[in-house]
Amino acid sequence: MKFADIPGHEDVKAHLRSMADSGRVPHALLLEGPAGAGKFALARAFARYIHCTGRRPGDTDSCGCCASCRQHDAFNHIDTVYCFPVVKKGGKPALSDDYIGEFRDFMAASPFMDFDRWLRALDNINAQPQIYVEEGNHLLHRLTYMARQSSHKVVLLWLPERLKEETANKLLKLVEEPYGDTVFVMVSDAQRRILGTIYSRTQRVGVKAYSDGEIVSILAGKGVSADAAAGIAAIAEGNVNKALQLAEVSEERMRCLDLFIQLMRKAYARKVGELRQWSADAASLGREPLMQFIDYSTRLIRESLMMHLRDSSLLTLDRDECAFVSKFFPFINEKNVIDMTDLFDKARRDIAANGNARIILFDLAVRIIILIRRK
Repeated sequence: MKFADIPGHEDVKAHLRSMADSGRVPHALLLEGPAGAGKFALARAFARYIHCTGRRPGDTDSCGCCASCRQHDAFNHIDTVYCFPVVKKGGKPALSDDYIGEFRDFMAASPFMDFDRWLRALDNINAQPQIYVEEGNHLLHRLTYMARQSSHKVVLLWLPERLKEETANKLLKLVEEPYGDTVFVMVSDAQRRILGTIYSRTQRVGVKAYSDGEIVSILAGKGVSADAAAGIAAIAEGNVNKALQLAEVSEERMRCLDLFIQLMRKAYARKVGELRQWSADAASLGREPLMQFIDYSTRLIRESLMMHLRDSSLLTLDRDECAFVSKFFPFINEKNVIDMTDLFDKARRDIAANGNARIILFDLAVRIIILIRRK
């Protein structure tokens, strides 16, 4: 991954190049910002730029030809360490190295680091991947060795917010008093969840979400038509992964829309027995798809309220969604929208906390029976 391979973020690229060119690379760097903004791609390009032996004064990117660049292309540079959240293996905490093959395939297939795709790569969509304390011990041992081929060892740490607290405490000394040839480059989608003592010892670089125009350009490069790309960009909120999901896997979006339509129609008709079956069917999807459904439902509720304003420029609906919401929106109003949204938010928290999804969804459905008729 070279800087030239990453759309946009020219200011961030220039800042990172300046650090490397001046020899003032911080021992702990944090790229922070929303998911799907290309932060890990920037981190990879930065590590490659540091390690490149073919750069010449004035170059603005790694050469792409030297031995170091070729090793980065294959994700096996000897002085690059990947650290990322994993799930337990055989009932025991695992190391990143236990999943390094899967992670290399994931980076190649999803350079914008789609977390849902990583869950599928782990073959456990209900998992809550973590970086375990064993990883901290392994890093401590591994980083005692000097850089072998370059001036710096670079640790690319994806999602430090998923460090177990004991793991973060274990790494704190490395971040506070690093080996002279070691650079930590952390990439976070939720910086507020990072342990404060770790966060305060990093030099932060903010990475903004992509603009709608940049999303359209990225999708156009994937062969998406201009009209479709514009519609997707309006919904994606600057998240390339979300945009690609909408472009490539419309089936999931249609499933969410179908579940939402069933829920609202059965709730309005007060078909409690059918809602019980709906809850069981929906619960079988698994935790992560259910949380995606709830997020999707919250968006449609918000869009339904906005439709009262009769200003299409405020809406981010595709054709199928618009066809339903244009009929459904009278049932969402200022008297029930807050309670309705809070209801879905509570269901999301309970499901994320491993609550019984079938019970949580049935409770949600029964309460909607009351709210949907509130005027």
